[in-house]
Amino acid sequence: MSPNISCLIYDMDGLLLDTEGIYTEVTQQIVGEYGKVFDWSVKEKIIGRRSIQAAEIIVESLDLPISPQDYLDSRKDVLLEKFKDTEALPGAKEMTTHFFKLGIPQAIATSSSSPMFEAKFEKHKKWFSQFTQIVRGDDPELKEGKPAPDIFLLAAKRLGVDPAECLVFEDAPTGTEAALAAGMSVVVVPDPNMHHSNYKNASQIISSLKDFDPEYWGLPKFAESI
Repeated sequence: MSPNISCLIYDMDGLLLDTEGIYTEVTQQIVGEYGKVFDWSVKEKIIGRRSIQAAEIIVESLDLPISPQDYLDSRKDVLLEKFKDTEALPGAKEMTTHFFKLGIPQAIATSSSSPMFEAKFEKHKKWFSQFTQIVRGDDPELKEGKPAPDIFLLAAKRLGVDPAECLVFEDAPTGTEAALAAGMSVVVVPDPNMHHSNYKNASQIISSLKDFDPEYWGLPKFAESI
């Protein structure tokens, strides 16, 4: 039996916004200068993590002759420019708009830092106004990033709801682990390259937000398919 869901919390990158390809492109440009290849074996380790954690993994995994901060500094301006044209992923706008019209509280819990978030947010201000709360990776109240549960617990606290009544949408194993650690249910929409075995104990795995069935979770059904 599904729990009583009263609010929805979304990851952003790779779940609401199509940003993962941009990250991959820019990362390969940087590591390529050192004769390295940023392939899936490295990418799958960093999806959903805070930028500094991801940078540490990239530098160590590829044995780059630069520091994690050097890596972040070298990509910042390029990413900020490219993120201005970020598109929504299929079903994302339609789904959140459906629940917004019904008055169901929604939040974003993203590992993105404020500068990166603002670049992505610029094109989607009207859409993102639907979210009651947006917690970013560099929030001053946030102690640990995903896979720690802190970001989801902080979102629930600010929404004023019990974690057990929150349904989280994630694409990353680290985010899935964080949501479960927070005592929340979690629907996973994984990257097609990610093996489902990386999402142990996920409440549900679907291939796209367009495949989400609200009624399965006791939520009002979509008026039409999204």
